[in-house]
Amino acid sequence: MSRLFWEIHPGNGPYLLLVHGFLSSRAQWSLNLDALSKECTPITVELFGHGRSPSPKETNLYSISSYVEELEQLRNELDIAHWFVCGYSLGAAITIRYALTYPEHTIGHVFTNSSSAFADDQQIKAWRAGAEKSSSAIRTGGMRAIEKLPVHPKRARRLPTSIYDDLVADSRLLDPRGIANAIEFTIPGASSRTYIGDNQSKALLVCGRFEKRFVAQRDYAAATMPNLSITNVDSGHAVNMQTAPEFNKAVSSFIKACL
Repeated sequence: MSRLFWEIHPGNGPYLLLVHGFLSSRAQWSLNLDALSKECTPITVELFGHGRSPSPKETNLYSISSYVEELEQLRNELDIAHWFVCGYSLGAAITIRYALTYPEHTIGHVFTNSSSAFADDQQIKAWRAGAEKSSSAIRTGGMRAIEKLPVHPKRARRLPTSIYDDLVADSRLLDPRGIANAIEFTIPGASSRTYIGDNQSKALLVCGRFEKRFVAQRDYAAATMPNLSITNVDSGHAVNMQTAPEFNKAVSSFIKACL
C-alpha cells in the first residue's frame, strides 16, 4: 500500500505536521520535537523513497498535488479539524501548497528556505530539461548515484553531530526508484511562486540568512505573500538544525500567536 510513513509524537495542544526535505528523513526534527511539544503535538511524515515510506511505482503519486491530497487524507483519518503545517526545503513546497489548497484546515503554516517552493520560470525550465537525465542516472546507478548528489546528508558536516549521524544512517533507507521519481516528478512541479498571493493563512518563514541564493526569494515572498511574517536567523539552509533554539522559539511564538 502506497502511504507515507507518519508518526505522532508526545505533545500538548494543536497538531503540527512536519515535512522534511529532499534526501532527509524524520531525523532532521530531533532537536525540535521536545521544545515544540510544549506548544503543540508534532506529527512527522517521510516522503516517498525516504526513510520508512514506500516508493510507489505510480509516478503520479509523486506530484505536489498528490502529496497535498495524501496529507489531507491523513488529517481526515486522524480526525483533526485544524492543524499547523511546517515544511523544510522541498517539504516546504508541499506544505505551502497544502496551506494554499486547504486554508480552512490550516491554522498557520511555517516554512524554511525553499528554492523549490519559490522557483521562477527559468529555474523550472532548467529542472524539467535535466530531470529525465538525472533521474535515469539514479535508476541506473542506484545508491552510488544517490551518494554523489550534492545534497546527500554525508556532505552536511556543519550539522550537529547527533543529527548528522542519524541522517547518514537514514540515508541508507533511501530508495533509488523513489529518489528518481522525486527528481523527475516532484521537484519540477514544486513551485508555488505564482500562487502565494492567494495565501489566506497566517504564515511564518524562518529564514537562514546566510544562504545568499535564497535572499531574492525571501524578498519576493515578503512582497507578495499576504499574512507572512519572517524571522531571520544566523543559519544557512539547515535552519531548524543549525539554529534549533532560534527555530524552536520562533515557531513556538508563532503557534501561540495564532491561537
